[in-house]
Amino acid sequence: MPIPDTPRLLAGLYALGAVLLLGQALWHYLVGDYTQILLPALLAPLLLTAALMRLGQQETARLSAYLVLICGYLIVATTLPGEGHLALLWLGLPAVLTFLLLPLGPATLLNLTLAPIWLLLADGGLSLPLSLAYLTLVFAAGLAPWGIRHQRALLMATDPRDEECTALRSAPLLERLESEVERAGLLDQRLAVVVMHLPQLEVADEQFGAPARLALLDAFCRTVAEYSRDHDLLGRIGGADFWLVLPDTTESGALLVRQRIEEAAAGAMLNDTGGLEVRGATCAHSPGQTIMALKHRLDATTRHLADG
Repeated sequence: MPIPDTPRLLAGLYALGAVLLLGQALWHYLVGDYTQILLPALLAPLLLTAALMRLGQQETARLSAYLVLICGYLIVATTLPGEGHLALLWLGLPAVLTFLLLPLGPATLLNLTLAPIWLLLADGGLSLPLSLAYLTLVFAAGLAPWGIRHQRALLMATDPRDEECTALRSAPLLERLESEVERAGLLDQRLAVVVMHLPQLEVADEQFGAPARLALLDAFCRTVAEYSRDHDLLGRIGGADFWLVLPDTTESGALLVRQRIEEAAAGAMLNDTGGLEVRGATCAHSPGQTIMALKHRLDATTRHLADG
């Protein structure tokens, strides 16, 4: 599991590494060790380039990680020979750096593939104790990202919220909707659902990337939360389709909520997409109507909104 996706933080760390390399080159110059100046002087611009690329799109961000990895490998490769008893410490750096910058699978494969090279540079041979120490380090270093990925998978399996916004995922929403239908029948209350579609979502993702899509989803969810009650349920049924379940609400009340959301969303100006467009429709639960019948109506309304 790579370092969490925080572009500015990582770009700052890459830039700091470039500054340290420039400082190292300057130090070698001041002490007269001119043969050691070339490598840090060449790697510093590469790290600065990686810092700038990390702030770009996902493709350039992935390439920046490989640039940093190459710089780290070159530094370790030139430092390992002749380190003696400190060789084991330097031997662990490329393995840890690889796990920090790459996903777990590619990082493990790359560490095992490069193992003979690091072992030969460390002591000039593939000694059994050093080989076992390196393999143990790779295994131990891989436990942390594996544990993080396992915890994230467990959280995603148990968290009712959508991965990209504060709305409920489809399965928890349908369970809550079924409960609200049963509750409305027992208490003889009304129930309405507002179906909403965001036509700009796919366009924003294709033209401006994931940050624009997330910003649009965040603005939409904040708008819905502002114009709905605390016990109302907003859920994401599909990529750009949402249902807002309104307990104890008539169809006219749901229509009023929908109009307020659409008007407020149109005034929410975003950097890339401008005003937020929301297509909406309302479906009221009729007394005695089953959950399956209501769901079929909601699905048909959702398809109709998505088709425009």
